[in-house]
Amino acid sequence: MTFVKKIKDEIMEDKNNLFKSFLPNSKYSFNFQSIKKFNNFRTVVVIGMGGSILGTKAIYSFLKHKIKKKFVFIDNLDQDFLSKIKQECKLAKTLFLIVSKSGNTNETIINSSYFKFFLKKSNTIIISENKNNILYKFAKSKGFIFIKHNPFIGGRYSVFSEAGMLPAYLMGLNPKNFKKNLPKFLNSKKILSNSIKQLLKIKIKKFKVVILFNYVPELNNFLFWLQQLLAESLGKKKKGFIPVVSNAPKDHHSLLQLYLDGPKDKIFYVFSSKSKKNLKLNCDVFGKEMSYLNKKSYQDVKVSQKNAFIEILKKNRTPFREVVIKKFDENTLGKLFLLFIFETIALGKMMKINPFDQPAVEKVKVLTKKFLISKKSSKKNF
Repeated sequence: MTFVKKIKDEIMEDKNNLFKSFLPNSKYSFNFQSIKKFNNFRTVVVIGMGGSILGTKAIYSFLKHKIKKKFVFIDNLDQDFLSKIKQECKLAKTLFLIVSKSGNTNETIINSSYFKFFLKKSNTIIISENKNNILYKFAKSKGFIFIKHNPFIGGRYSVFSEAGMLPAYLMGLNPKNFKKNLPKFLNSKKILSNSIKQLLKIKIKKFKVVILFNYVPELNNFLFWLQQLLAESLGKKKKGFIPVVSNAPKDHHSLLQLYLDGPKDKIFYVFSSKSKKNLKLNCDVFGKEMSYLNKKSYQDVKVSQKNAFIEILKKNRTPFREVVIKKFDENTLGKLFLLFIFETIALGKMMKINPFDQPAVEKVKVLTKKFLISKKSSKKNF
């Protein structure tokens, strides 16, 4: 049994139902026909935190060219942003999608309460675990559509489940297209071998930082999803590394000096694309010195910048991998999600840590609640 097969078999044997959610014929806790009536909404406000919303944001950004609706995402406590939504969206004609695996996420509940006068049976869907939590009780008391979140799939791994595929359906996308060929992809010896090779490099060298260096604007929210996946899954027991999302060419002019000439504690994941956007440049107005740019496209410039960056990485013997996006479709994004989910879990196995929990996060949640309760009590005392 090869090392690659051993790692893969260990992952597939995990008791949770995560890998079942990758299958094209995987079942959901809802019927798409029952959700069809919500397709009439042209504006959708999605409220959630962390893994409950980052996958959906990634889908929307990557496939925006195919989506005819407006999606607004609320995943922070920002009063000004909430006020802006209230002013700019016709909330009476807006669909609200509230997502929280636990059903008790403070920020999600607080942000949802801001729109309490607009939440109706006809325009509200709640996704949460089917148990006695705040959102479950709220949905039942109001008669809202309630969708059961799979209790065996954690938020950051949930993009192929109800939490990611229901919003994708509301975007007008076909969830099956995300999962097409995924079993074949997961069984590819070449892909898995390359993945394990990269992971061994990270494990052996013990890099402190992974730079997610991005030349593809459509991929930005996917990389924030990946950042959480890596940080929350692997940052345990004094182990792990810091994943940093870096946007190019903007960061050529701010962080590149540090990246190339600073501490040698980093590995780079360079994301590029074979974009067909070919807006041509004409810089004649700036004189002959800039004529070499004429008839070049924005994409030509970015490809040249990326090639120059990689050339320097090679000369410096800095470890990197390049991920090239050839198509902007559901199947490509599905493969990206699966590739990095597999690699993250595999690396967790190699590091001998549990990639599915987040004990430090839970500690902060508990302490936050204590502070809020004690503050309330102290006000009463005065």
